[in-house]
Amino acid sequence: MTATRFRFWLPGLLALLGSACLAAPAAACPFCGSQGETLTQAVNQASMVLYGTFKNGQLDNNTGKGSTELHIEAVIKKHDFLGDKKMVLVPRYIPTDKDKPPRYLVFCDVFKGNLDVYRGMPVSKDTSDIVLYLTGLLAIKEKDVASRLAFTFNYLDNADPDVAGDAFKEWGNADYDQAYRDVARTLPADKLARWLEDPNTPSYRLGTYASLLGHCGTEKHADLLRKLLDDPQRRLTSGIDGMLSGYVLLRPKEGYEYLLSIIKNPKKEFLYRYAALRALRFFWVYRPEVLPKMDLQKGVEALLDQGDIADLAIEDLRKWQCWDATERVLALADRPSHDVPIIRRAILRFALSCQDKQPRAAAFVKQMRQKDDEWVKDVEDVLKLDSAK
Repeated sequence: MTATRFRFWLPGLLALLGSACLAAPAAACPFCGSQGETLTQAVNQASMVLYGTFKNGQLDNNTGKGSTELHIEAVIKKHDFLGDKKMVLVPRYIPTDKDKPPRYLVFCDVFKGNLDVYRGMPVSKDTSDIVLYLTGLLAIKEKDVASRLAFTFNYLDNADPDVAGDAFKEWGNADYDQAYRDVARTLPADKLARWLEDPNTPSYRLGTYASLLGHCGTEKHADLLRKLLDDPQRRLTSGIDGMLSGYVLLRPKEGYEYLLSIIKNPKKEFLYRYAALRALRFFWVYRPEVLPKMDLQKGVEALLDQGDIADLAIEDLRKWQCWDATERVLALADRPSHDVPIIRRAILRFALSCQDKQPRAAAFVKQMRQKDDEWVKDVEDVLKLDSAK
């Protein structure tokens, strides 16, 4: 497959690895692929939230209208409209099973004295902890984020997938510097290790668990991460960047050499090398004290010779303002292996960004303007838009 065709398919392939380090909001957890609205955020937007069973659904076949009784088992968020009611009539037909009525988490608005049920979330398990989880989380919502994360950690492996999934979203939305890293240091490492070894753990969670283990683990946990990384069956699963980063956190020197062994080998799977690149990004952006920045730059520069990933490496060097790499980057313009639009554009973006500081870059931009001034202007415009974000 040519580099051009490969990069055409790249967006879909990258999705297999979860969220990219820098694709999420700048401070969010870099290894959690589950950012999105949490249940507590949804509760905050509702006027009232109830938990209960739907019974006695009635449907008028002539008008298509109907009603269903909601028998309330718990009040997650109360409204004056409810008073002491143990049942409310929902003005729509909901199919019910007489012997096993469905349980729902129901989100409501109240407008001019009328109940508007706008969302019903079925609860998949009769033994669900969703009420305990939500009431507990709402009780500490005004506390610091660290308290919320410590609370939700205990629900990450909950039997109810809705509860476990929401707890994971709380971690995915957490600010890394504000709470994630500090809480991670206090977590039970052996429990995280068991989750990582469990074949039933969803693959999209492996990077998060491995990165957390990197914050709180010991030598034996470093051995576990290395074992997982060496397993060829794991290499194309999501979360490799988190595993690599967790390993480096526990063994900085050995971990960095391991990263380099991946990056320098163009025969490694693209997704494996890209995961190593994202691990380098993590340490540059979030943990610059762990590895020297020159080592991180050296790692990225090792990808410049590889045509299927060079543009990503060039873009990172540009964002990091590694202008001492100018000669290496511009020299790629003369390589047939790198003569594809996506790499040529990355080289020009790099040169445009440092032309005021690097005479060689200024000369390159001038040369490109003489060849195709319209193209250079287009790249400049996009670069300005990117810088304004």
